[in-house]
Amino acid sequence: MTESSVPALPAGFRAQQIATKGADIHVWVGGKGPAVLLLHGYGETSEMWGPMAAALMDKRTVIAPDLRGLGLSSKPDSGYDKATQAQDIRTVLQTLGAGRTEIVAHDIGNMVAYAYAAQYRNDVAKLVVIDAPLPGIGPWEQILRSPLLWHFNFRGPDAERLVEGRERIYLDRFWNEFSADPAKFGEAAREFYAARYAQPGGMRAGFAQFAAFAQDEIDNKRFAETKLAMPVLALGGEKSFGPTMAAVMRFVASDVTEGIVPNAGHWIMEENPDATVALVTRFFGV
Repeated sequence: MTESSVPALPAGFRAQQIATKGADIHVWVGGKGPAVLLLHGYGETSEMWGPMAAALMDKRTVIAPDLRGLGLSSKPDSGYDKATQAQDIRTVLQTLGAGRTEIVAHDIGNMVAYAYAAQYRNDVAKLVVIDAPLPGIGPWEQILRSPLLWHFNFRGPDAERLVEGRERIYLDRFWNEFSADPAKFGEAAREFYAARYAQPGGMRAGFAQFAAFAQDEIDNKRFAETKLAMPVLALGGEKSFGPTMAAVMRFVASDVTEGIVPNAGHWIMEENPDATVALVTRFFGV
């Protein structure tokens, strides 16, 4: 995916809808070999993983779902806590016949991936988490005090009215403020994602991802009572979360490798996809 291209999974990937308890999850599947799950975050959809999928598909069966409420998945009224979304992922993987799985996650995807790994420890071979905190874990309270994170509490009918028809303006704020170089988040990608989030119920569902953080805090503190044992690669953008990603994960996992995506802010697959792919494939031994 170049800076001017529309986000997409590689040619040959197939799309399907998988019914879970309370949602219909849109999933892209392609490649061959052991399963690897790619989980996107807020402001993007499964298509963000195009370069990663292309690098993995010769030796991995790549599974890239849209999270509940986002992209082409359904947008129910509830179920946005990450433990429930982990159940969505469980149903997706079981439906596809995936066994022990590697996981790569970004942003909100980190939170779903952790909830999944904490509940199904024996079914996760390796875990990669990229550039976002975990509610209730480590420096969470300090992170919450950042004025940049006002969107965590921006929701409700009036907020929905404010952004209706202005989804691109709202999302540009994320792509601009959390980039080291906003120009690297190309116009075609911005238009693509803005259209996805402008679907009926799309912004409400997006806000609900953040509204669930209070429940996620409770769940994560319970999960963290037993640390993850599988190898974890914790990546932060050099101009964003940096080494804090590894610091967070050391509270919940015993085998953490720290990595930095150079010359990148939060949007690692747009700002430095080559370095991100190289770090992940080296960790997986691909």
